[in-house]
Amino acid sequence: MFRLHGPSLITLFYASIIFTCHIDGNDLSNPCFLGEKVENKQVLVNKSMPTVTQIPLEGSSVPQQPQYKDVPITYKGATDSYIEKVMISSNAEDAFLIKMLLRQTRRPEIGDKFSSRHGQKGVCGLIVPQEDMPFCDSGICPDIIMNPHGFPSRMTVGKLIELLAGKAGVLDGRFHYGTAFGGSKVKDVCEDLVRHGYNYLGKDYVTSGITGEPLEAYIYFGPVYYQKLKHMVLDKMHARARGPRAVLTRQPTEGRSRDGGLRLGEMERDCLIGYGASMLLLERLMISSDAFEVDVCGQCGLLGYSGWCHYCKSSCHVSSLRIPYACKLLFQELQSMNIIPRLKLAKYNE
Repeated sequence: MFRLHGPSLITLFYASIIFTCHIDGNDLSNPCFLGEKVENKQVLVNKSMPTVTQIPLEGSSVPQQPQYKDVPITYKGATDSYIEKVMISSNAEDAFLIKMLLRQTRRPEIGDKFSSRHGQKGVCGLIVPQEDMPFCDSGICPDIIMNPHGFPSRMTVGKLIELLAGKAGVLDGRFHYGTAFGGSKVKDVCEDLVRHGYNYLGKDYVTSGITGEPLEAYIYFGPVYYQKLKHMVLDKMHARARGPRAVLTRQPTEGRSRDGGLRLGEMERDCLIGYGASMLLLERLMISSDAFEVDVCGQCGLLGYSGWCHYCKSSCHVSSLRIPYACKLLFQELQSMNIIPRLKLAKYNE
């Protein structure tokens, strides 16, 4: 059973001392300050768990007091958040369930994902100042500039029609029906544009905001409905120098949530082989991953231990090697299945 504590002063991995949220098993009326700012590594739920869950011996009349260790739930995030909601529930056995909803206010940045309503998704590649944006002859600057190479292969004709019909609808002050099953025809929409003095194809004369000269081509220019997707670069940004390793293989863990390493896969390995970068391969696949010192007997080819071969009962031919720990583990698992892998050793100068 976990045990919840009230607010206390806790020193974490950095110098400042921070408060925990007000969560107490006896007084849950004021669990947390709604709207309070929480920073990285700040404790959200101050709880503890029993270290030993042993059954008391039969016949012993003295009940043993369980020992608890602190296992606080901390906030992990690159930027500060604000507490939006706190939900606390419990069952008949006083097992508490605590949920906290956190809120952040973000502005779009490079790497954030956007999409129109036609599946034309993409990430933001550049944010430029207002004065460097191109503008049309009526002085309007675009909000988003899209690369036209996304159209030929994806064939999202609906987006092209949405731009035309949206431009004509803005000028006439009315809606257009935008599906493939009816509504205004492209020909009629283009005639509406001509009636208001615009180009029949929806293109505009655009001037560069950097040089002040007109662009070489006419630009397809008009309103399109865009939406911001939940995939943001702040949630996906990840890097690692040293960190946790898996117990079995001693290789770095996997995934951003576990502070894992960046995987160099088979296809990346093939590219490095094609370039002949052998020392880079050695570093990525062994030295930076799971390098391990082993003793190998040059006579029988089996793994030794502490400079001694248990098969030959000798240390005459034992050499020390560095191999991946996963390789050593494979040899031992094969030996457990009665398959004996033997290593043949050769000197450098032979």
